[in-house]
Amino acid sequence: MKITQVEAIPYNIPMRKPLLFASGSMDQADHVLLRITTDDGLVGIADIPPRPYTYGETQQGIITVINTLFAPFLLGEDPFNRNVILAKMARTVGNYATKGGVDIAIWDLIGQSVGKSVHSLLGGFQDSIRVSHMVGFASPEEMVAEAEEYRNDLGITAFKVKVGRRPVSLDIEACIALREALGPDVDLYFDANRGWTAEEALYVARSCADINFLYLEEPCDALDVMGRRRLVEKSPITIVADESVPSLGDVARELHTGGASAISIKTARTGFSESQKILGLCEGLGVDVIMGNQIDSMLGSVATVTFGAAFRHSSRRAAELSNFLEFGDYLNQEPLVIADGKIAAPTTPGLGAKIDESKLSHYRIDGK
Repeated sequence: MKITQVEAIPYNIPMRKPLLFASGSMDQADHVLLRITTDDGLVGIADIPPRPYTYGETQQGIITVINTLFAPFLLGEDPFNRNVILAKMARTVGNYATKGGVDIAIWDLIGQSVGKSVHSLLGGFQDSIRVSHMVGFASPEEMVAEAEEYRNDLGITAFKVKVGRRPVSLDIEACIALREALGPDVDLYFDANRGWTAEEALYVARSCADINFLYLEEPCDALDVMGRRRLVEKSPITIVADESVPSLGDVARELHTGGASAISIKTARTGFSESQKILGLCEGLGVDVIMGNQIDSMLGSVATVTFGAAFRHSSRRAAELSNFLEFGDYLNQEPLVIADGKIAAPTTPGLGAKIDESKLSHYRIDGK
């Protein structure tokens, strides 16, 4: 089996409402659909989300890297030579989501070629995974209403709360309101997207210590090395690294030097291959992981379900999987379904998702 075609297709889908958070906002998904075709007619796919405010990647940048740097060595390569492909991509610095997308598409091809789901190839630990929903900036009343809607309609009982505003009292008020409205049995955790200083984050952590928040994710910029270390040491709430750990090496650095005490794994930036290494490192060190969401489309969420449900350690906590519901549409032929607060892992060969070509034709922006 040899790769014969590599396509990077830009498309835009509007959001149902803008998503607001400390490091930016999003009112449309300007993503890239990656398709890798082989000489026996198999097509591996992945969705690549540009997040310039997080990793610096843009839609056009992703397309350029794929077409000019990655496609030349992918063409003619056997998808089973994953480590060869990973080593060649590693010659290019950064471009995490682009590399992750290539890896996911390669795994899709491998699964299809052997007639097995990627979920089962990765380990197939359980057949579904709990869903966590991400609640963006709004008034406390609006944030509570959104969380209650998702709990009542979909059975979701875990929520990531976007924080990082100033004054910090805005976020403290919202967090207290959510806990009071949702009760003690719902999992809640913060995500500040580097919006605070270390001292502001410590103040919030101490103020909310007795309302049972599980984690505080990326509270301040990890480049403030000493402030971050003091925060991890003094915070009564576990500190999760996300944007600051886009690679295995970054995870090792932050965990071993005291920059974090838990890790968010995102298949959108580390694919399946590097995500396995990160998961193994965290499990070996006894560190919690969260399966994160890069404001993923429905197709991107399929990858998260596939990986998260495949391992015991990654399935312990609810995975961030519901943000595709905030998109105005999706490219999947068959939609993901959230039932009783869970999503089932795909069981069909490969990634378990196919593209609706009519929708792709409608939303793509390259004129083809």
